[in-house]
Amino acid sequence: MKKKQTAKYIVFDTLSAMLAWASLFLFRKIFVEQMGFHDAGQVFCDTNFWLGLVLVPIGWLSLYTLQGTYRNVLRKARVKELIDTAVASLIGVIVIFFVLLIDDEITTYRNYYASFLFLLAVHFLLTYALRVAVTSQTARKVHTRQLGFPTLLVGGGPKAYQTYLDLENQETYSGNLFIGYVTVSDIDNPQLDCVMPRLGSLDDMRSLVEKHHIEEAIIAVEDSEQQRISDILHALYFCGDIIIKITPDARDIIVGSVKLNSIFHSPLIVINNRLMEEWQYSVKRIADIVISIIALVLLSPVFLLTALIVKLTSPGPVFYAQERVGYHGKPFKMHKFRSMYIDAEDNGPALSKDDDPRITPFGRFMRKVRLDEIPQFYNVLKGTMSLVGPRPERQYYIDQIVKRAPEYLLLQRIKPGITSWGQVKYGYASTVDEMVERLRYDLLYLDNMSLTTDLKILVYTVIIIFQGRGK
Repeated sequence: MKKKQTAKYIVFDTLSAMLAWASLFLFRKIFVEQMGFHDAGQVFCDTNFWLGLVLVPIGWLSLYTLQGTYRNVLRKARVKELIDTAVASLIGVIVIFFVLLIDDEITTYRNYYASFLFLLAVHFLLTYALRVAVTSQTARKVHTRQLGFPTLLVGGGPKAYQTYLDLENQETYSGNLFIGYVTVSDIDNPQLDCVMPRLGSLDDMRSLVEKHHIEEAIIAVEDSEQQRISDILHALYFCGDIIIKITPDARDIIVGSVKLNSIFHSPLIVINNRLMEEWQYSVKRIADIVISIIALVLLSPVFLLTALIVKLTSPGPVFYAQERVGYHGKPFKMHKFRSMYIDAEDNGPALSKDDDPRITPFGRFMRKVRLDEIPQFYNVLKGTMSLVGPRPERQYYIDQIVKRAPEYLLLQRIKPGITSWGQVKYGYASTVDEMVERLRYDLLYLDNMSLTTDLKILVYTVIIIFQGRGK
């Protein structure tokens, strides 16, 4: 259903972009170049018309993708759709005029302004009209219970049952299709078992979300269970990009924590599980790909020379692939130039230290200037890592860290990186104590995650490389 809905938006957005571009050409021929209506057909002989008819829609679709238009296509609100379409239309039309039309010969700038406003109005009206038709059709299916979103209820007491009744009996159905509930403590309500199955406890959250393809979780716990809210959120954060909502109490309503998404829906607090705006995630990924490709091309001589020296200075393979834990706790192979002797961990996992005898002489130099990290640009291209993000660790050490600092698992909400705030401020950790100490910097990154923060970390990483302050 989601793929079909996304395809609808893409087709209609493409059609809107093509019609708006064609309308602009006719407008300029008739009203700017003062052609008669009978001569307007000459527009079809213009090469730029056909070129724009192909390239302009591609540009619009790229802009919409950056904006996050095609992410939650089944949950669009018409008012938000209006605002997003207006903003994208303004940005896109400005780009079109500066890139494609700024060099046109004109008799007066009034023609530019008229053309600009004409394209903005036509593009916005066409795009929004077609989008709102699709959005309204989807909303109608949700309200008539033809379409629902698999939902997990967190809590097993009277409040959870009342929340279920409120959502089921609200004037406008919100689309919550309850798959079952999980308990937080020993508090239960037999009535809840009559309307949905008990699926397990908080420890089963992750497996339940994956098994039942849960899209939304609603937290409805008793007052005596409020201290478990943090544990519940931690468990849900590692379940992917699901929507998290929580029932408010009187204090939340008084201080203004409750924001209504719809007049007719039950009031719930929506917990934002996204650390940045959608467009920033898109730009971050594009930057990862572009910079990685540039780095691998420009550093290819260094890459080949380093590989040769590694091969000549110590027996064993050039590259070292080690399993690390990444985004949402999924393991992946992280690649590096081998900087240790091949029997370095025959006695089990061990962290590197200053004057570590397991590190080769050239390996020590590579670590100082971060040469051993170059192959990780391949991981970034694959999407298992990002340029900036907390350094990935092995499960062996994660288990030890979590015993002392459970909040470490919050780092798995984002992709691990080649460099991080913890790397810049603290450096490599040689003990679990140092890993826990470095953790505070990576948690600060989560709270301040942005493209600007990433840029600062990259700049300081480059400075550290040239100063040879790695270890």
